[in-house]
Order: sequence, then C-alpha cells, then structure tokens
Amino acid sequence: MSLFSQILQFLLTGITIGTIYGMVALGFNIIYNATGIINFAQGEFVMLGGMFMVWFTTVLKIPMIAAFALSVIMVTLIGALFERLAIYPLKRPSVLILIMITLAGSIIMKGSAMLFWGKETYTLPHFSGEEPFYLFGATILPQTLWILGIMFVVVIILAGFFNFTMLGKAMRACAVNPTAASLVGISVKKMVLLSFALSAALGATAGIIITPVALMEYDRGAILALKGFAAAVLGGLGNGVGAVVAGLLIGILESLGAGLISSGYKDAIALLVLLLVLFVKPSGIFGVSEASKLKEF
Repeated sequence: MSLFSQILQFLLTGITIGTIYGMVALGFNIIYNATGIINFAQGEFVMLGGMFMVWFTTVLKIPMIAAFALSVIMVTLIGALFERLAIYPLKRPSVLILIMITLAGSIIMKGSAMLFWGKETYTLPHFSGEEPFYLFGATILPQTLWILGIMFVVVIILAGFFNFTMLGKAMRACAVNPTAASLVGISVKKMVLLSFALSAALGATAGIIITPVALMEYDRGAILALKGFAAAVLGGLGNGVGAVVAGLLIGILESLGAGLISSGYKDAIALLVLLLVLFVKPSGIFGVSEASKLKEF
C-alpha cells in the first residue's frame, strides 16, 4: 500500500470514529445547554446502547430494525429515570454536586452492565454486509457509510427540533435564561428531563452503530465519555456544529497518531487536545466566553 493510500485509510478511519465522538459531544451539549452541568454518564449511554442491541439481536433473536428501536427506547428510559431519581429531587444543588452525581451514575451503570452482561467483549453483524469498497487503495466498510449517514440524519433532526419546534425552542429558552423561561410558563424541570432523555437516545444510537466495527464491552463508556467531552470542549460547549467538527478532528488526529507514530498514544491524543484547549482557549474553537466557566473546575 502506498503512503497516499495509507494516509487516506487513516483519514477514513478517523472520520468514522470521529463521527461517534461528535455524537457523544452532542449529548454532552444537550444536557449542558439545559442544565449547565457536564453529564459524565454520557459514555455509559453509548455503552448501554451497544450492549442492549447485542442482547436483543443475539440472545432474544429480535430483528435488527426492531432491536435498534428497542435499544434506543430502553436507554432513553434509563436516562429519564436517572434524571428523575438523581437530579430532580435536589433543591438548588451546586454544579460540583451535580457533576459528582453524574460520575456516581456512570459507576452504577457500568457496574450494572458488568453484572448483567459480564466482562466479555461483544460485537454485532454489520448492518449491510462486510464486503468493503475501495477508494484509491483505501478500504471502506459499508458500516462506515451507515455511521456517516445516521450522523447526518441525527444532526438534521436535532437542528430542526431546536429551531422549528416549540419544545425545542423551550429547551433553548431554558438554556439562555431558566428564570425568564419559567416566568413565561415553561417547565424547566420538564426540559431538564427531556434533555437527559434526548441525550440518552443520542448516546444509544452512537453505541449501536459503532459496535459492529469497534466492538463493545461494559467499561467502554468511560473512554468514550472522555473523548466526547474533549470534542465538546474543543468545539465550544453548547455549540452543536462545533461538537461535530471537533469530534471529527479528534478522530482524525487519533487515527493519524496511531498509524504514523504509535498506537500506544491513540487514547492519549484526546486528553492532550483537551488539556491544550483548556490552557489556551477554554471557550473552544467555536465557543463563546460563557464556556470559560470551565476554568472554575
């Protein structure tokens, strides 16, 4: 394989995994916009989506389309239940307490997944076969096209939801000024519940589509959360377009670093990018000054 083909292969691989990081970052942004907190359980929603999909298709033998919908529904319910049990009862909690609660939720979800599914690594069949395509010597799996296509559809749906629906505009109003939103009759508590449910659904979708190419296990959520958070910060917390672009950028840098330098540095790249952004520009590439509140942590 020529150097050009190798670099192209690394770029395609980076775009594939970067798409998932972008989707995880979008989940972070949805909850951040509604509550002002960072949900470190977001990676567990991704893990649960993949694990439920494996269980429904391989154990219960449910057809893939139905299993996809059921997996998203199950994780959405878990996200909503987590908000109702852990976030809703609190009265004026500090941001630090809320972040600690999401970390505790992440640990509980990971432990529960280990008890239910064990420590094995699971995979899924590709959605439309494993016969690859070739582009200038680089290999493209059909699942890659599914990942990119679903990401595109998700971004379009989210953009339409937040810009053209009353519910989406109500969530945006709560993000800008919760007090003013409540004064005009918007239930901030319900918007917070919706943000957790929507974020969980998004995470589950990411977990389902990545499992055929990246496998899934009970402890995969933590590293996905770290890289998704890095993408959210790099793109500017609360900025959807920034999250997607930053996720792709981190995925490409990670793939190029693993291929051209050493695979041992693959997981460290996202952390390095996160640290550089926090030191140089806390608001992120596309962020606003409000995101500089990260300095407090």
